[in-house]
Amino acid sequence: MKYILFVTCILFFTLACKDSIPAKNTDEISAQNNCFKICFGSCSDEDKPQKLWKDVLAENADVWIWLGDNIYGDSEDAEVLKTKYKKQKNNIDYQAMIKSMEIIGTWDDHDYGENNAGKHFKGKKGSQQELLDFLDVPKNDIRRSREGVYADYKYNHDSISMHVFLLDCRYFRDDQIVQEGTHIPNSTGTILGDDQWKWLEDKLKESEADIHIFASGIQVLPEQHRFEKWANFPNERTRFLNLLSASNVKVPLIISGDRHIGEISQIEHNGKTITEITSSSLTHGWSNRRTEENKHRKGDIVYDINYGLIQICLDNDSQIEALIKTTQRKVMAKTSATFLE
Repeated sequence: MKYILFVTCILFFTLACKDSIPAKNTDEISAQNNCFKICFGSCSDEDKPQKLWKDVLAENADVWIWLGDNIYGDSEDAEVLKTKYKKQKNNIDYQAMIKSMEIIGTWDDHDYGENNAGKHFKGKKGSQQELLDFLDVPKNDIRRSREGVYADYKYNHDSISMHVFLLDCRYFRDDQIVQEGTHIPNSTGTILGDDQWKWLEDKLKESEADIHIFASGIQVLPEQHRFEKWANFPNERTRFLNLLSASNVKVPLIISGDRHIGEISQIEHNGKTITEITSSSLTHGWSNRRTEENKHRKGDIVYDINYGLIQICLDNDSQIEALIKTTQRKVMAKTSATFLE
């Protein structure tokens, strides 16, 4: 297979189609206009105008993925979180989304319950159940009894198979080292924790999917900014990147939130091209449009409120595209691949 990729500059993915793997719980999902679409986003303040839901609805997507800060809960009290989730969920346009697409997701710190919190947050068991209720996760789902909200979903579109991994970067994360507002690398701490790492490694050993999507509340590839990111735990970041290359994961796409900006980042790691699409915020961005170093960035920072879109289309030259869009579905950043036999 050959792939021609564009992101203001040319990108390269590797894709080899195999027989479709069984869908996990998505038998009723049907692709729209011969395209399978996954929309995603993060950082939605339930008290602010929800301006992007109509645009997301207009995408006719099959799946929506929450990437965290799905509300601004910031409380150990599960009842406070419940009230805020209810307000978010009752938005009339979001209700229309629930009826038209599958809703899945993970969390970040504000919906977890405390800014920058990790494994020592006292309210995490209660906040886990509130997130699962918000996402309408069945009562018999393993996440109801297992610690952490990590999970995986499988989708098929014609001959193309997709495997989505929702990572939990909060429940097991060790303490961060912060000095004068800057995060200092913690070279011994963990983000995912032993159980989640084993789960991920075992899943990737079994996966034969053509496209792999990894949802992380915080950014994985960027290294230079002073805020939360996988690079604050450099051993964990390297372990994750090594796992993607050692497992021979096809088309690894990372989607992330948290930053209140959108951007596309890309690296080459052990011969594997890894691309990250950061989409944030759904309701409020940076008021100060400052510059920020990111040696892995492709294109420009997206400052406007935004959501992400991954679509696999089989018309004419089959394509996989990842885009960041703002109001009126305006494309602000894009990486696309045409794959030909």
